[in-house]
Amino acid sequence: MRRGSKQTPPDAAKLALNTATTREKWTLAQAIEGCARHGIRGIAPWRDQLKAMGVNRAARAVRAHGLVVTGLCRGGMFPASNVRERKRRITDNLRAIDQAYALGARCLVLVVGGLPPGSRDLAGAREQVAAGIAAILPHARDARIPLAIEPLHPMYAADRACINTLAQALDVCDALDAEKSGALGVVVDVYHVWWDPDLEAGIRRAGEKRLLAYHICDWLVPTADLLYDRGMMGDGVIDLPGIRSWLERAGYTGLHEVEIFSAAKWWKRDPDEVLRVCCKRHHRYC
Repeated sequence: MRRGSKQTPPDAAKLALNTATTREKWTLAQAIEGCARHGIRGIAPWRDQLKAMGVNRAARAVRAHGLVVTGLCRGGMFPASNVRERKRRITDNLRAIDQAYALGARCLVLVVGGLPPGSRDLAGAREQVAAGIAAILPHARDARIPLAIEPLHPMYAADRACINTLAQALDVCDALDAEKSGALGVVVDVYHVWWDPDLEAGIRRAGEKRLLAYHICDWLVPTADLLYDRGMMGDGVIDLPGIRSWLERAGYTGLHEVEIFSAAKWWKRDPDEVLRVCCKRHHRYC
């Protein structure tokens, strides 16, 4: 479905906040209170903020404010140049699963990692990713915390994520969870996948069982910084209504999680203002 085609407006109760959007001015405790204040139903914390607040305190605050934890950011970063470091990263991911369980999170988001230092072996890095996910999947199953692979834009293949398309992420899911148990799936982050000519087919292939999270923002033209210059919904070129329609047709019923890294603009503004704009833009553009 293309821009300009008729769309039904999104449900306001579907909005969630990824705390990256407000992290420069708000602690996790402040973000939890801010979501409740603005009627935002869901929240996705980052682990550094979670550590600062304390897992148990954060879990109590989330429950007290009636929020849904759409995901915990992040696990992953599996590839490493030696066995000892790979084992350390596995241990950290097991800890992240326990944290997600304590929060009642709907998934643990996996940003899988890129090339180990000095390496040019992209295929080998992807093999390490699959092996790392296989190593933590039994613990995730036991904890009933789905693992959500987030493909990142190809510009991040070297340093952040060597899984760059929805199809690549789903290939890993097929290899490790062929029965589609719900234990392993994907994140559709529009910033990273909007450009993919096979995106609609990938969303349809993922289906209800593997569509675990949906992250929204916009791609600015021009983009001043490829990491810290994401746009607010409606300020860029992504066909947000079209992508939402593909997800809904594929069976996705989860929340729409705003995740904006914006050093020059949104991180400098009052977070209450940012959340007000998020609510308005979600209704108008998403």
